[in-house]
Amino acid sequence: MATLKIKSNADVIGATVSFLCLLHCMATPLIFLTLALPLERGAQGHSSWWEFLDYPFLSISLIAVFYSGRTTSKKWIQKALWICWGVLVFVLLNEKYSWIHIAEVLNYLPALALIGLHLYNRKYCQCEEEQCCVKEDYKA
Repeated sequence: MATLKIKSNADVIGATVSFLCLLHCMATPLIFLTLALPLERGAQGHSSWWEFLDYPFLSISLIAVFYSGRTTSKKWIQKALWICWGVLVFVLLNEKYSWIHIAEVLNYLPALALIGLHLYNRKYCQCEEEQCCVKEDYKA
C-alpha cells in the first residue's frame, strides 16, 4: 500500500523535496554566517547536523525520480530527471570536497530543474494506461 502511495505521488514528493533541498541550500550560507564567530573560537572543520541533511534529501529525491521515471509517458522526462538528479549529486559532493570551482548560483540549478520536471511530469506526462508508461528497459 505504501508503494502505491509513493508511485502515485512521486512527482509531488519529488517537487517538494527538491524545493526543500533548494531552501536548505539557500539557507546554509546564512546559517553559517550567523555561526561564524562561535566556529572561529571553537573547533574548526567539524560538520554540523545541517550539512548532513543533504543525504536524506538526496535519498528521498532518488526514490521520487525512480518512481516518476517509471510512470511517465515521455522517455525524455525519465532521462532528464536522472540527469538532473546526477548533476545535483555532483554539485553537492563538489560543494563538500571542492573538486572544481562552480559559481554559487549554479549550484541551485539542478534542484530548480528537478522541481520543474516533476511539476511538468505531473501535469502533462501521467500514464492513463499501464501500456503508455516508460518501462525499465535500458535499451536504446
